[in-house]
Amino acid sequence: MQQPRLRVLRRLGTPLPGLTRKEVRWKTYPPGAHGAGRRARISEFGLHLAEKQKVRLHYGISEGQMRRAFEHATREPGPTGQNFLARLERRLDSVVFRLGFAPTIPAARQLVSHGHVRVNGTRVNRAGFLIGAGDRVQISERGRRIPDVEVAVAKGPEIRLPGFLTLDPDDAFSGVVTATPQRADVPFLVEESAIVEFYAR
Repeated sequence: MQQPRLRVLRRLGTPLPGLTRKEVRWKTYPPGAHGAGRRARISEFGLHLAEKQKVRLHYGISEGQMRRAFEHATREPGPTGQNFLARLERRLDSVVFRLGFAPTIPAARQLVSHGHVRVNGTRVNRAGFLIGAGDRVQISERGRRIPDVEVAVAKGPEIRLPGFLTLDPDDAFSGVVTATPQRADVPFLVEESAIVEFYAR
């Protein structure tokens, strides 16, 4: 059974904007009936696991997808942890969310899977499709008439538009990937070195 999202966020101790737009009421103790009691000391493995879970939940991917992304990151030049996060930011569902076409990554994934997203004019329905510099991402004509999309676009991106994306000033339903995502573009607190250590076990 899936745990309520706000409960998960409280346990991890940080907002994950891709998971939910609901505001978390932070407390000084963890969730649960016994949360106000004495906290157990978290092991090093537990700390590494928590960092991995932040990433998995924010981007809404499976453990298998996490491992495959990490394996690809190890083969790329540069720091593995940063390569890993950049690869996840390049996923089509994440880009659709960051451009403000959907309020969360799950909502963006639904838009993609239903065929409402175009990349360079071609319909792409794979949420994990990797976007590259120079690619144009836009919502289809049919998708633009979806009420939730209209509301999301009128409101604008839920979080700061990252430096690797630009919205088209003449078309609010279109944006361009201008560069490769950088570490500073990741919109939540995470220690990628802990994730590298987790998978290096």
